[in-house]
Amino acid sequence: MEYSGEEFDIIVVGAGIMGSSTAYQLAKRGQKTLLLEQFDFLHHLGSSHGESRTIRATYAEDYYYHMVIESSLLWEQAQSEMGYRVYYPAEQFDMGPSEDKCLRSLIASCQRNSAPHLILNRDQVFDKFSGRIAIPEDWVGLVTELGGVIKPTKAVSMFQTLALQHGAVLRDNMVVKTILKENVKGGVVVVISNGEKFWGKKCVVTVGAWAGKLVKTVSGIELPIQPLETSVSYWRIKEGYEADYAIGNDFPTFASFGDPLVYGTPSLEFPGLIKFGLHSGHPCDPDKRPWGLGMSLNSLKEWIEGRFIGRVDSNEPAATQLCMYSMTPDEDFVIDFLGGEFEKDVVIAGGFSGHGFKMGPVVGRILADLVLFGEAKEVELKHFRIARFEENPKGNVKEF
Repeated sequence: MEYSGEEFDIIVVGAGIMGSSTAYQLAKRGQKTLLLEQFDFLHHLGSSHGESRTIRATYAEDYYYHMVIESSLLWEQAQSEMGYRVYYPAEQFDMGPSEDKCLRSLIASCQRNSAPHLILNRDQVFDKFSGRIAIPEDWVGLVTELGGVIKPTKAVSMFQTLALQHGAVLRDNMVVKTILKENVKGGVVVVISNGEKFWGKKCVVTVGAWAGKLVKTVSGIELPIQPLETSVSYWRIKEGYEADYAIGNDFPTFASFGDPLVYGTPSLEFPGLIKFGLHSGHPCDPDKRPWGLGMSLNSLKEWIEGRFIGRVDSNEPAATQLCMYSMTPDEDFVIDFLGGEFEKDVVIAGGFSGHGFKMGPVVGRILADLVLFGEAKEVELKHFRIARFEENPKGNVKEF
């Protein structure tokens, strides 16, 4: 088989946050790395663009807690190497009905992991945040130290630049048609739709909402990863209160449990506007998106009015932005070897279910370990196996 251009140690397919951080990890370890992207670099068609993402360590699952702790350190290391900031720390505030199972599980996780935290009632929340946010009488609040805002497009650019500086080759507008096992010399061949072919000892696939399509083409495996189109909205802070909700002024990143499930960030990217998102979306084909089917904001309007006590205009958002989720049935990631004829030569990472961006640096480290050593140290990957869906179509069983 003839190959185009050079041959590589590792080929990474997909240059969102996961692929870009993986390419950085591999290149800085001296691996000859090729990073391929089907669209322009830093495009807005997937899940790794936009103005902000939250980082938090409040997870019911201990495996995510430990991953976020490591990821926060890796964010700091990478931006220190780059020379500019993409991660803006703040406290994290989780709130919800006192008997909400998910919120109770977050509190239990903090206790199990000896994570510094505060459990606050309505009056204590009001005092803690100087009246800037209010919760109902029968709710509780959970305050933890590790929170903050990450700038996603800037972060992806950072990892691509660092990968380039360490010797990686970056190619965009390269649509991968398939991946083939090379039976003569070993390794794999990545075939591009324009006819080019690249050989690599190993391959990492991190294509987000396109994971199901590509994996089925390559191996015939049907991954239960459902692309969703979702949106975030920015709402205007009323005059005189703008500074109260700005990043760096002791206002936290936040999540609200129950119905609706809301998350948000302090005002940062658009002065005078505060971001809210609903953890939901519409199923779609990533190649045939509706581009704004529309989500009902009635529940969010009521939530804003109740929690922000008239300080944020809840009539309508000032701006909205679209994004993609790649959902698994259990909302756990897929990080595994493709197996079959590829054995351990191809690693798949996907299904990040709307909460993976914060863990981009640690996922990159894990994927680099998997292709180089066949295992990842200091992380338990059994929860992320593809085979879990064969054992139970719903994936990992959870009590919350």
